[in-house]
Amino acid sequence: MTIISRFAPSPTGELHLGHAYSAWLGRQRADIWHLRLEDIDTIRCKPAFSAAIQEDLSWLGLAWDGDIRIQSNHFPDYTAALETLQADDLLYPCFCTRAEIARAQSAPHAVEGVYPGTCRHLPPQDRKKRIESGQTYALRLDTTFASHKTGNLRFFDESLGWVTAEPQRLGDVVLARKDTPSSYHLCVVHDDALQGVTHVVRGDDLREVTHIQVLLQALLGYATPVYVHHKLLLDAAGKRLAKRDKSRTLRHLRQQGADPAALLRQFENI
Repeated sequence: MTIISRFAPSPTGELHLGHAYSAWLGRQRADIWHLRLEDIDTIRCKPAFSAAIQEDLSWLGLAWDGDIRIQSNHFPDYTAALETLQADDLLYPCFCTRAEIARAQSAPHAVEGVYPGTCRHLPPQDRKKRIESGQTYALRLDTTFASHKTGNLRFFDESLGWVTAEPQRLGDVVLARKDTPSSYHLCVVHDDALQGVTHVVRGDDLREVTHIQVLLQALLGYATPVYVHHKLLLDAAGKRLAKRDKSRTLRHLRQQGADPAALLRQFENI
């Protein structure tokens, strides 16, 4: 079997050692390893960071295969996937403001961080009237209805074995907004399918979102890859590394004369 993986950072800052570990692990595991720039947030993502990512990977000696996929160049692809879901009545417009959602989530019995479904059952005429009036809205996936449509789903996580997907844990996630015509979830499952990714290698902080992504794969007729969620690298205080921590960015280490081969050898003992 040819193992195909990818490294898919968002160019919102400079890569740090945690990114380097994830990239190295993916490159080690794969016969074909793609670089994808997940830059759908056109406000926070910057060309300078995209260029720095490529420089850092080259400095580490991690060579990607084929062309770099830049997501912001492919919004029509994601719109087509979104329209497929709309045609199956799996999406609904959500008119809630962030403040309204925050208040709803603070109510008794609300699940922290999960949208409570306020707009899910709005009458069609109410939705139509609000849209025609120009009210801003997001498109959410009706996760409960979608789960009924697909039935039980499973995915393979290398550290957990076979896992039953429970997408309702994440609630009705947003798949598109006015300022961002496609969401991370939709873009990542589309691109993994397009690039034939067989193994997704990424940090443990993304393990939970796998449940919703597996649901989207089933709805769109995409294959589900194997998931490899690795532990996160932590700083001296036990906190996960962040892009704002300049002292641990690869650019800073390069400027300080660090040996990239020595850095990669350290990863072998993690």
